[in-house]
Amino acid sequence: MLYFLYEWLSRGGHEHVPVLNLLKYLTFRTGMSMLTAYIVAVAMGSRFIRWMKAKQGKGQPIRTDGIARHVTEKAGTPTMGGFMILAGLFVGSLLFGDLRNIHVWVVLGITAAFGVLGFMDDYAKVTKQTTAGLSSGQKLVAQFIVSILAAVALIIFAPQSPTTPGLETSVVFPILKNLVINLGWFYVAFAAITIAGFSNAVNLTDGLDGLAIVPVMFAASTFGLIAYLVGNVKFADYLNLHYVPSVGELAVLCGAIIGGGMGFLWYNAPPAKIFMGDTGSLALGGALGSIAVCAKHELVLGIVGGLFVAEALSVMIQVAYFKKTGKRIFLMAPIHHHFEKLGWAESTVVVRFWIVAMMLSFVGLATLKLR
Repeated sequence: MLYFLYEWLSRGGHEHVPVLNLLKYLTFRTGMSMLTAYIVAVAMGSRFIRWMKAKQGKGQPIRTDGIARHVTEKAGTPTMGGFMILAGLFVGSLLFGDLRNIHVWVVLGITAAFGVLGFMDDYAKVTKQTTAGLSSGQKLVAQFIVSILAAVALIIFAPQSPTTPGLETSVVFPILKNLVINLGWFYVAFAAITIAGFSNAVNLTDGLDGLAIVPVMFAASTFGLIAYLVGNVKFADYLNLHYVPSVGELAVLCGAIIGGGMGFLWYNAPPAKIFMGDTGSLALGGALGSIAVCAKHELVLGIVGGLFVAEALSVMIQVAYFKKTGKRIFLMAPIHHHFEKLGWAESTVVVRFWIVAMMLSFVGLATLKLR
Protein backbone atom coordinates (compact mmCIF):
# COMPACT_ATOMS: atom_id res chain seq x y z
CA MET A 1 0.00 0.00 0.00
CA LEU A 2 2.76 2.46 0.95
CA TYR A 3 4.70 1.25 -2.09
CA PHE A 4 1.81 2.49 -4.24
CA LEU A 5 2.02 5.83 -2.42
CA TYR A 6 5.72 6.04 -3.23
CA GLU A 7 5.12 5.37 -6.92
CA TRP A 8 2.23 7.84 -7.11
CA LEU A 9 4.23 10.61 -5.44
CA SER A 10 7.26 9.81 -7.58
CA ARG A 11 5.19 10.33 -10.71
CA GLY A 12 4.14 13.66 -9.21
CA GLY A 13 7.73 14.84 -8.98
CA HIS A 14 8.39 14.08 -5.31
CA GLU A 15 11.11 11.49 -5.93
CA HIS A 16 13.65 13.82 -4.32
CA VAL A 17 12.11 13.28 -0.86
CA PRO A 18 14.62 10.92 0.87
CA VAL A 19 12.04 9.24 3.13
CA LEU A 20 9.86 8.34 0.15
CA ASN A 21 12.84 7.02 -1.78
CA LEU A 22 13.45 4.47 0.95
CA LEU A 23 10.20 2.75 -0.02
CA LYS A 24 11.63 1.64 -3.34
CA TYR A 25 14.20 -0.54 -1.57
CA LEU A 26 13.07 -4.08 -0.89
CA THR A 27 15.41 -4.40 2.09
CA PHE A 28 13.93 -1.31 3.76
CA ARG A 29 10.37 -2.47 3.19
CA THR A 30 11.25 -5.91 4.57
CA GLY A 31 12.68 -4.37 7.74
CA MET A 32 9.68 -2.08 8.17
CA SER A 33 7.30 -4.98 7.59
CA MET A 34 9.07 -6.91 10.34
CA LEU A 35 8.94 -3.98 12.77
CA THR A 36 5.29 -3.27 12.00
CA ALA A 37 4.25 -6.89 12.47
CA TYR A 38 6.10 -7.02 15.79
CA ILE A 39 4.41 -3.85 17.07
CA VAL A 40 0.97 -5.07 16.03
CA ALA A 41 1.41 -8.46 17.72
CA VAL A 42 2.79 -6.99 20.95
CA ALA A 43 0.14 -4.26 21.04
CA MET A 44 -2.62 -6.84 20.68
CA GLY A 45 -1.13 -9.15 23.29
CA SER A 46 -2.43 -8.40 26.77
CA ARG A 47 -5.93 -7.32 25.78
CA PHE A 48 -6.32 -10.13 23.29
CA ILE A 49 -5.19 -12.74 25.84
CA ARG A 50 -7.62 -11.41 28.47
CA TRP A 51 -10.42 -11.48 25.91
CA MET A 52 -9.56 -15.05 24.87
CA LYS A 53 -9.52 -16.17 28.49
CA ALA A 54 -12.96 -14.67 29.04
CA LYS A 55 -14.37 -16.22 25.89
CA GLN A 56 -12.77 -19.66 26.16
CA GLY A 57 -13.22 -20.32 29.85
CA LYS A 58 -11.22 -23.51 30.39
CA GLY A 59 -8.90 -22.69 27.51
CA GLN A 60 -7.35 -25.26 25.20
CA PRO A 61 -8.04 -28.87 26.19
CA ILE A 62 -4.88 -30.77 27.23
CA ARG A 63 -4.28 -34.41 26.31
CA THR A 64 -4.88 -36.59 29.36
CA ASP A 65 -2.98 -39.50 27.80
CA GLY A 66 0.16 -37.43 27.35
CA ILE A 67 2.66 -35.81 29.71
CA ALA A 68 1.03 -35.82 33.15
CA ARG A 69 2.35 -32.46 34.32
CA HIS A 70 0.94 -30.71 31.25
CA VAL A 71 -2.58 -31.31 32.53
CA THR A 72 -1.94 -29.20 35.63
CA GLU A 73 0.70 -26.75 34.34
CA LYS A 74 -1.02 -25.80 31.09
CA ALA A 75 -4.68 -26.11 32.06
CA GLY A 76 -6.68 -22.93 31.46
CA THR A 77 -4.26 -21.45 28.92
CA PRO A 78 -6.20 -19.92 26.04
CA THR A 79 -5.49 -20.81 22.41
CA MET A 80 -5.89 -19.06 19.02
CA GLY A 81 -2.83 -16.88 19.70
CA GLY A 82 -2.07 -17.34 16.02
CA PHE A 83 -4.40 -14.41 15.41
CA MET A 84 -1.72 -12.14 16.90
CA ILE A 85 0.88 -13.40 14.43
CA LEU A 86 -1.49 -13.25 11.46
CA ALA A 87 -2.63 -9.73 12.33
CA GLY A 88 0.98 -8.53 12.32
CA LEU A 89 1.75 -10.53 9.19
CA PHE A 90 -1.12 -9.05 7.18
CA VAL A 91 -0.69 -5.48 8.39
CA GLY A 92 3.06 -5.51 7.69
CA SER A 93 2.66 -7.22 4.30
CA LEU A 94 -0.21 -5.06 3.07
CA LEU A 95 1.47 -1.84 4.14
CA PHE A 96 4.91 -2.49 2.67
CA GLY A 97 4.39 -5.15 -0.02
CA ASP A 98 3.81 -4.59 -3.73
CA LEU A 99 0.15 -5.53 -3.98
CA ARG A 100 0.34 -6.06 -7.75
CA ASN A 101 2.60 -9.07 -7.21
CA ILE A 102 0.91 -12.45 -7.83
CA HIS A 103 3.26 -14.22 -5.41
CA VAL A 104 2.22 -11.91 -2.59
CA TRP A 105 -1.47 -12.64 -3.10
CA VAL A 106 -0.98 -16.39 -3.47
CA VAL A 107 0.94 -16.63 -0.19
CA LEU A 108 -1.45 -14.31 1.66
CA GLY A 109 -4.42 -16.24 0.25
CA ILE A 110 -3.09 -19.58 1.46
CA THR A 111 -2.17 -18.10 4.83
CA ALA A 112 -5.66 -16.66 5.29
CA ALA A 113 -7.44 -19.82 4.14
CA PHE A 114 -5.37 -22.09 6.37
CA GLY A 115 -5.81 -19.64 9.24
CA VAL A 116 -9.59 -19.88 8.89
CA LEU A 117 -9.34 -23.68 8.78
CA GLY A 118 -7.18 -23.63 11.92
CA PHE A 119 -9.65 -21.33 13.67
CA MET A 120 -12.49 -23.74 12.89
CA ASP A 121 -10.42 -26.57 14.37
CA ASP A 122 -9.53 -24.55 17.49
CA TYR A 123 -13.13 -23.41 17.92
CA ALA A 124 -14.39 -26.99 17.78
CA LYS A 125 -11.86 -28.07 20.42
CA VAL A 126 -12.62 -25.20 22.79
CA THR A 127 -16.41 -25.36 22.53
CA LYS A 128 -16.52 -29.16 22.87
CA GLN A 129 -13.62 -29.23 25.36
CA THR A 130 -11.94 -32.07 23.51
CA THR A 131 -8.54 -32.44 21.87
CA ALA A 132 -10.29 -33.69 18.73
CA GLY A 133 -11.47 -30.83 16.51
CA LEU A 134 -12.05 -31.23 12.80
CA SER A 135 -11.18 -34.64 11.42
CA SER A 136 -7.88 -35.15 9.63
CA GLY A 137 -9.78 -35.93 6.45
CA GLN A 138 -11.73 -32.69 6.57
CA LYS A 139 -8.59 -30.63 7.07
CA LEU A 140 -6.62 -32.40 4.35
CA VAL A 141 -9.38 -32.02 1.76
CA ALA A 142 -9.65 -28.28 2.47
CA GLN A 143 -5.87 -27.84 2.43
CA PHE A 144 -5.45 -29.66 -0.86
CA ILE A 145 -8.25 -27.73 -2.56
CA VAL A 146 -6.71 -24.39 -1.58
CA SER A 147 -3.18 -25.57 -2.43
CA ILE A 148 -4.20 -26.86 -5.86
CA LEU A 149 -5.92 -23.56 -6.70
CA ALA A 150 -2.82 -21.67 -5.60
CA ALA A 151 -0.49 -23.85 -7.69
CA VAL A 152 -2.67 -23.44 -10.78
CA ALA A 153 -2.75 -19.65 -10.26
CA LEU A 154 1.05 -19.54 -10.09
CA ILE A 155 1.45 -21.58 -13.27
CA ILE A 156 -1.01 -19.43 -15.22
CA PHE A 157 -0.41 -15.93 -13.87
CA ALA A 158 3.12 -15.75 -12.42
CA PRO A 159 5.81 -14.24 -14.70
CA GLN A 160 7.81 -16.92 -16.50
CA SER A 161 11.54 -17.16 -16.02
CA PRO A 162 13.44 -15.82 -19.06
CA THR A 163 16.48 -17.94 -18.16
CA THR A 164 14.81 -21.31 -17.47
CA PRO A 165 11.86 -22.12 -19.76
CA GLY A 166 9.21 -24.25 -18.04
CA LEU A 167 10.49 -23.42 -14.57
CA GLU A 168 6.92 -22.79 -13.34
CA THR A 169 6.13 -26.53 -13.60
CA SER A 170 9.58 -27.85 -12.73
CA VAL A 171 11.28 -29.21 -9.64
CA VAL A 172 14.77 -27.82 -9.06
CA PHE A 173 17.28 -29.96 -7.19
CA PRO A 174 19.66 -28.28 -4.73
CA ILE A 175 23.43 -28.55 -5.27
CA LEU A 176 22.90 -30.09 -8.74
CA LYS A 177 22.39 -26.83 -10.63
CA ASN A 178 21.53 -28.42 -13.98
CA LEU A 179 19.09 -31.01 -12.65
CA VAL A 180 15.63 -29.60 -13.35
CA ILE A 181 12.72 -31.97 -13.91
CA ASN A 182 9.64 -30.57 -15.64
CA LEU A 183 6.58 -32.34 -14.26
CA GLY A 184 4.10 -30.52 -16.45
CA TRP A 185 0.70 -30.30 -14.83
CA PHE A 186 1.69 -33.06 -12.41
CA TYR A 187 3.60 -30.27 -10.68
CA VAL A 188 0.25 -29.08 -9.27
CA ALA A 189 0.03 -32.23 -7.15
CA PHE A 190 3.66 -31.87 -6.04
CA ALA A 191 3.11 -28.25 -5.01
CA ALA A 192 -0.10 -29.12 -3.15
CA ILE A 193 1.64 -31.90 -1.23
CA THR A 194 4.46 -29.51 -0.32
CA ILE A 195 2.12 -26.81 0.97
CA ALA A 196 -0.38 -29.03 2.78
CA GLY A 197 2.32 -31.36 4.10
CA PHE A 198 4.41 -28.57 5.58
CA SER A 199 1.35 -26.94 7.09
CA ASN A 200 0.56 -30.13 8.98
CA ALA A 201 4.21 -30.65 9.93
CA VAL A 202 4.30 -27.25 11.66
CA ASN A 203 0.98 -28.07 13.29
CA LEU A 204 2.36 -31.30 14.78
CA THR A 205 5.44 -29.47 16.09
CA ASP A 206 3.35 -26.95 18.03
CA GLY A 207 3.16 -28.88 21.29
CA LEU A 208 5.43 -27.07 23.78
CA ASP A 209 5.80 -23.43 24.78
CA GLY A 210 7.78 -21.62 22.08
CA LEU A 211 8.73 -24.85 20.29
CA ALA A 212 7.20 -24.12 16.88
CA ILE A 213 7.41 -20.34 16.53
CA VAL A 214 11.21 -19.95 16.75
CA PRO A 215 11.94 -22.60 14.06
CA VAL A 216 9.25 -20.91 11.95
CA MET A 217 11.16 -17.63 12.29
CA PHE A 218 14.42 -19.36 11.35
CA ALA A 219 12.78 -20.83 8.25
CA ALA A 220 11.20 -17.48 7.35
CA SER A 221 14.59 -15.77 7.67
CA THR A 222 16.18 -18.34 5.38
CA PHE A 223 13.46 -18.19 2.76
CA GLY A 224 13.32 -14.42 2.92
CA LEU A 225 16.96 -14.42 1.82
CA ILE A 226 16.36 -17.15 -0.76
CA ALA A 227 13.41 -15.25 -2.26
CA TYR A 228 15.47 -12.06 -2.37
CA LEU A 229 18.36 -13.77 -4.17
CA VAL A 230 16.42 -15.83 -6.72
CA GLY A 231 14.21 -12.83 -7.44
CA ASN A 232 17.21 -10.68 -8.38
CA VAL A 233 18.60 -11.57 -11.80
CA LYS A 234 22.15 -10.45 -10.94
CA PHE A 235 22.38 -12.36 -7.66
CA ALA A 236 20.74 -15.41 -9.22
CA ASP A 237 23.23 -15.40 -12.06
CA TYR A 238 26.20 -14.96 -9.71
CA LEU A 239 25.09 -17.86 -7.49
CA ASN A 240 24.00 -20.05 -10.44
CA LEU A 241 20.42 -20.04 -9.18
CA HIS A 242 17.35 -20.24 -11.37
CA TYR A 243 15.95 -16.73 -11.68
CA VAL A 244 12.28 -16.41 -10.61
CA PRO A 245 10.89 -13.00 -11.66
CA SER A 246 9.14 -10.91 -8.98
CA VAL A 247 9.47 -13.53 -6.23
CA GLY A 248 11.85 -11.28 -4.28
CA GLU A 249 8.82 -9.40 -2.99
CA LEU A 250 8.14 -12.36 -0.71
CA ALA A 251 11.01 -11.15 1.48
CA VAL A 252 8.54 -8.56 2.79
CA LEU A 253 6.15 -11.34 3.86
CA CYS A 254 8.97 -13.32 5.44
CA GLY A 255 9.92 -10.21 7.40
CA ALA A 256 6.33 -9.91 8.60
CA ILE A 257 6.32 -13.57 9.70
CA ILE A 258 9.48 -12.95 11.74
CA GLY A 259 8.11 -9.77 13.31
CA GLY A 260 4.73 -11.28 14.11
CA GLY A 261 6.47 -14.36 15.51
CA MET A 262 8.68 -12.27 17.80
CA GLY A 263 5.65 -10.37 19.04
CA PHE A 264 3.84 -13.61 19.76
CA LEU A 265 6.89 -15.16 21.45
CA TRP A 266 6.82 -12.25 23.91
CA TYR A 267 3.71 -13.88 25.38
CA ASN A 268 4.33 -17.51 24.35
CA ALA A 269 7.73 -17.78 26.06
CA PRO A 270 7.59 -20.34 28.91
CA PRO A 271 5.30 -20.37 30.72
CA ALA A 272 3.02 -19.49 27.80
CA LYS A 273 0.21 -17.04 28.42
CA ILE A 274 -1.44 -18.15 25.20
CA PHE A 275 -0.99 -20.98 22.70
CA MET A 276 -0.63 -20.49 18.96
CA GLY A 277 -3.27 -23.07 18.20
CA ASP A 278 -4.06 -24.48 14.77
CA THR A 279 -5.04 -20.93 13.81
CA GLY A 280 -1.37 -20.05 13.73
CA SER A 281 0.41 -23.33 13.03
CA LEU A 282 -1.62 -24.35 9.97
CA ALA A 283 -1.42 -20.82 8.55
CA LEU A 284 2.32 -20.37 9.12
CA GLY A 285 3.14 -23.82 7.78
CA GLY A 286 1.06 -23.09 4.69
CA ALA A 287 2.76 -19.72 4.26
CA LEU A 288 6.25 -21.24 4.37
CA GLY A 289 5.25 -24.08 2.06
CA SER A 290 3.81 -21.68 -0.50
CA ILE A 291 6.85 -19.39 -0.29
CA ALA A 292 9.08 -22.38 -1.07
CA VAL A 293 6.86 -23.26 -4.04
CA CYS A 294 6.95 -19.68 -5.35
CA ALA A 295 10.75 -19.51 -4.99
CA LYS A 296 11.20 -22.95 -6.61
CA HIS A 297 13.06 -24.25 -3.57
CA GLU A 298 10.59 -26.89 -2.44
CA LEU A 299 13.28 -29.51 -1.76
CA VAL A 300 15.38 -27.04 0.23
CA LEU A 301 12.33 -26.53 2.45
CA GLY A 302 12.74 -30.16 3.50
CA ILE A 303 16.24 -29.27 4.73
CA VAL A 304 15.50 -25.89 6.30
CA GLY A 305 12.31 -27.24 7.86
CA GLY A 306 13.89 -30.57 8.71
CA LEU A 307 12.78 -30.30 12.32
CA PHE A 308 9.14 -30.06 11.23
CA VAL A 309 9.64 -32.95 8.81
CA ALA A 310 11.10 -35.10 11.60
CA GLU A 311 8.14 -34.30 13.87
CA ALA A 312 5.67 -35.32 11.14
CA LEU A 313 7.61 -38.47 10.27
CA SER A 314 7.70 -39.52 13.93
CA VAL A 315 3.90 -39.47 14.00
CA MET A 316 3.52 -41.37 10.71
CA ILE A 317 6.09 -43.99 11.72
CA GLN A 318 4.52 -44.41 15.15
CA VAL A 319 1.02 -44.87 13.75
CA ALA A 320 2.10 -47.24 10.96
CA TYR A 321 4.26 -49.37 13.26
CA PHE A 322 1.57 -49.55 15.95
CA LYS A 323 -1.07 -50.66 13.45
CA LYS A 324 1.21 -53.39 12.16
CA THR A 325 2.69 -54.70 15.41
CA GLY A 326 0.66 -53.24 18.26
CA LYS A 327 3.89 -51.77 19.64
CA ARG A 328 5.39 -48.29 19.73
CA ILE A 329 8.77 -47.14 18.47
CA PHE A 330 8.70 -43.86 20.37
CA LEU A 331 7.53 -43.47 23.95
CA MET A 332 5.13 -40.85 22.60
CA ALA A 333 4.70 -38.99 19.33
CA PRO A 334 5.33 -36.34 18.08
CA ILE A 335 8.97 -36.87 18.93
CA HIS A 336 9.32 -33.86 21.26
CA HIS A 337 7.07 -35.73 23.70
CA HIS A 338 9.34 -38.78 23.40
CA PHE A 339 12.20 -36.75 24.84
CA GLU A 340 9.96 -35.46 27.62
CA LYS A 341 9.12 -39.07 28.47
CA LEU A 342 12.86 -39.76 28.65
CA GLY A 343 13.07 -37.15 31.40
CA TRP A 344 14.18 -34.04 29.53
CA ALA A 345 12.77 -30.81 30.94
CA GLU A 346 10.41 -28.97 28.60
CA SER A 347 12.80 -26.03 28.33
CA THR A 348 15.64 -28.41 27.43
CA VAL A 349 13.63 -29.98 24.62
CA VAL A 350 12.59 -26.58 23.28
CA VAL A 351 16.06 -24.99 23.29
CA ARG A 352 17.76 -28.05 21.79
CA PHE A 353 15.14 -28.22 19.05
CA TRP A 354 15.75 -24.52 18.37
CA ILE A 355 19.46 -25.27 17.95
CA VAL A 356 18.69 -28.07 15.49
CA ALA A 357 16.36 -25.78 13.52
CA MET A 358 19.01 -23.05 13.37
CA MET A 359 21.69 -25.45 12.12
CA LEU A 360 19.35 -26.82 9.46
CA SER A 361 18.69 -23.27 8.28
CA PHE A 362 22.45 -22.81 7.81
CA VAL A 363 22.64 -26.07 5.87
CA GLY A 364 19.75 -24.92 3.66
CA LEU A 365 21.54 -21.64 2.95
CA ALA A 366 24.74 -23.53 2.13
CA THR A 367 22.97 -25.25 -0.77
CA LEU A 368 22.78 -21.88 -2.51
CA LYS A 369 26.55 -21.82 -2.99
CA LEU A 370 27.23 -25.54 -3.34
CA ARG A 371 26.58 -25.82 -7.05
